[in-house]
Amino acid sequence: MNILYIGKGNGDGMEQLWRLNASLNEIVWGKWMIVLMLGTGAWLMIRCRFLPLMHARLILRKTIGSLRGTKNKQDGITSFQAVSTALAGTLGVGSVIGVATALTIGGPGALVWMWISAFVGMMSKYAEVVLAIYFRKRQADGSYLGGPMVTLEYGCHMRFAGVLFAVLCLFASFGIGNITPVNTITMSVRTYIDIAPIWIGLATALIIAFVMVGSAKRIMRFNELIVPLISILYVAACIYLILRHGDRLAGVMEAVFQDAFQFISIGGGISGFMITKAIHYGISRGVFSNEAGMGSSPISHAAVAHGNAVEQGFWGIFEVFFDTIVICTLTALVLLSSGLNVADMDGITLAVACFEQGFGKLGGILFAFSIIAFAIPSILGWYYYAQECIRYLFTVKWVLPCYQCLFLILLVLGSVLDLHHVWELADTLNALMSIPNLISLVILQGIVVKCTREYFKRQ
Repeated sequence: MNILYIGKGNGDGMEQLWRLNASLNEIVWGKWMIVLMLGTGAWLMIRCRFLPLMHARLILRKTIGSLRGTKNKQDGITSFQAVSTALAGTLGVGSVIGVATALTIGGPGALVWMWISAFVGMMSKYAEVVLAIYFRKRQADGSYLGGPMVTLEYGCHMRFAGVLFAVLCLFASFGIGNITPVNTITMSVRTYIDIAPIWIGLATALIIAFVMVGSAKRIMRFNELIVPLISILYVAACIYLILRHGDRLAGVMEAVFQDAFQFISIGGGISGFMITKAIHYGISRGVFSNEAGMGSSPISHAAVAHGNAVEQGFWGIFEVFFDTIVICTLTALVLLSSGLNVADMDGITLAVACFEQGFGKLGGILFAFSIIAFAIPSILGWYYYAQECIRYLFTVKWVLPCYQCLFLILLVLGSVLDLHHVWELADTLNALMSIPNLISLVILQGIVVKCTREYFKRQ
């Protein structure tokens, strides 16, 4: 059976769809979106008195420090399960392949803009989580429902915007949470095994269907087990590879900053185009990586059974720090210090080549399977977000089974799409989803500041 990848000229209808998405992507990721995203985070940072910097020790103590030597026995969703699910939505696909894609397309300077988006994104994520806990609603079964859709309806009194966010989240679950990770799985497997993409998609769909049949608690328990283990192994492997090429780090950092701010020394022309690409892919992949400003991960935080709004917000800050400042930076340094030509490879090929260079062919195989181990929880995490949006939008029970069938079908189809188009589609959906969420942060910033100040008065 010879099944080709769809997306490179296989049909006028598909080509028109990709061209339409490219045009929309240029609009939604234009300068005003970048100003709104960075400006909102920066303003919240100022209003909350640089919370991540001034209270870093407290944040660590209330997040990772709270897990030390204890076993959480509380009923319902725990904070760590919520964080694991939120990280599952991005680690591997966003923080590894997303970084590789940003560097191959936007250049090494994209890393600086990922850092900038993460720094202000800590406050965007913090505010999202605080508001999600503040406005969440208890359901008839005793569980909580919250997130930007609930915040927009009950906090901003904009039900239409809440519905719009939930609908956009459902569509995004087919991009960032479905097609992108399954496409990544397919590329990883096909690097070593010559198998038709559709069979990989079918196998992935079967695994997801098995975990999907059950409660939200089951999904979060799965992510709680897999995400920390794979993260630790990946961090250790990256540190080894960076130390192996330690003599190149100074040159790498020089290239990163020169590329990021090239327009300062060389005005206009090609450099202007390149800085636009560095900013665009740095910030868009940064958002793909940590989801700060998108409003997706607060949906899982809102489900925490006994969550304090501010302390749960600390977990949001930790997510962005660990995801982008730690994982993304380690990934970028591994890629850039490898000596391989970043511009001549696509994201996943480059990442596999780096691990093969450091650990041999076995290292490449282990990396490919680690990406699969990241991607499966990512798919489940986004399925959970979509499930909660369906709970918000519909009261009839037949909608969720219909969505599940469509979700599984698209997992199979996503395995045969062209990777470049898939990433562009995910970028567009991310930006569209961010707009109503960022509006809620601007309108309700006073509540975030009030909750923060009251918390520290009690401390």
